[in-house]
Amino acid sequence: MPKHDYVKTARPKAKPRKKAPAKAPFPWLVLSVTAGLVLIFGWFLWTINQQEPVTTKPQPPVAVKDELPERPTEEPYQYIRELENREVVVEVRELESRGPFQMQCASFRSEEQADAMRAQIAFAGFSSSIRRTEGSNGVWYRVVLGPYDSRRQAESDRNRLRRNGINSCQIWNWN
Repeated sequence: MPKHDYVKTARPKAKPRKKAPAKAPFPWLVLSVTAGLVLIFGWFLWTINQQEPVTTKPQPPVAVKDELPERPTEEPYQYIRELENREVVVEVRELESRGPFQMQCASFRSEEQADAMRAQIAFAGFSSSIRRTEGSNGVWYRVVLGPYDSRRQAESDRNRLRRNGINSCQIWNWN
């Protein structure tokens, strides 16, 4: 059985190279268009130079009347006098206190970590406490601030703590 050379049969046959077309000696069309544009631009500048400048005659100043209209003797609107003599009654509602709030900044398994967080909060200018809680999943040490009378006070302190790099504080009702 004859041996086949599969490598040579898989290669395509080389095509003969085509000769490059001869280059045009010089682009006369481009040169003539460029020369025409330069001539048109020069003609445009020459016509602008030949025009006479436009001058306007100065207008005499117009006398400006500085008269104001007469001041009215009475106010044309009545509501001004009516509002001076009226009393506005506004109903002010008392907001319900939704209870004291507390802010928890961290919760740790070890008391040393809780003390370290409490020290960071102390450096920010706040007093905090550590509460030990025992649950079904073990002992936790929570770093807590508060109680606060309103949520607004707690939000204010939380924003100050965020500016000092303590971003983990959460606020909730303390009942």
